Amino acid sequence: MINYSVDLNNIVKYFGRRLIFNGINFNFSSQNIYGISGPNGSGKSTLVKIIACLISSTRGKVIHKSDGNIIDPDALHNYLGFVSPYLFLYDEFTAEENLNYFSSIRGLKFDREYSNFILDELNLFERRDDLVRGYSSGMKQRLKFAFALIHKPRLLIFDEPTTNLDNEGKEKVYQLIKNEAKKNLVIIASNENSDLGLCSQVIDLGKYKKTV
Repeated sequence: MINYSVDLNNIVKYFGRRLIFNGINFNFSSQNIYGISGPNGSGKSTLVKIIACLISSTRGKVIHKSDGNIIDPDALHNYLGFVSPYLFLYDEFTAEENLNYFSSIRGLKFDREYSNFILDELNLFERRDDLVRGYSSGMKQRLKFAFALIHKPRLLIFDEPTTNLDNEGKEKVYQLIKNEAKKNLVIIASNENSDLGLCSQVIDLGKYKKTV
């Protein structure tokens, strides 16, 4: 089993003169679920984007390692699965066509058997040939998890993962998260108590609002 870790070393983020958070030091390691909490506007999405190397911190370093080997940020997309409210879906494609297309973007051969397995786990298999424009908001949210998992990543980041999901959808997603955490590293950014209840440790961004 591959050990994946992320180290946050004194992470500081400003937008202009506004401090978002200051002095975050934390180690994430695989086979765990971690939470990032805080009220709306506290910087949860900002921090997960920094962890995912989508944006830069103002100061500090983020270090990703696979079995102790540092990962080049340019190669991080090979290890990372990401779910967020701002993830883009192609409405004019079917679910399967979307997954096939995203596999090709990553330079991977489309694994239809694994795709069918994921879609079945998310109760989307019977709708895999339907255009995504006809999906409900909850179905689109579940499809985002299929995108995150199709390349079998070692790090999964879920930003507000249960947005638009009913109770049945949440249970499907929670079971998926628990299964993935048996072998991978999972990070959840959320305000929802039920989401954070899955986590062994939670970073409260409210504790990182002061300058030193």
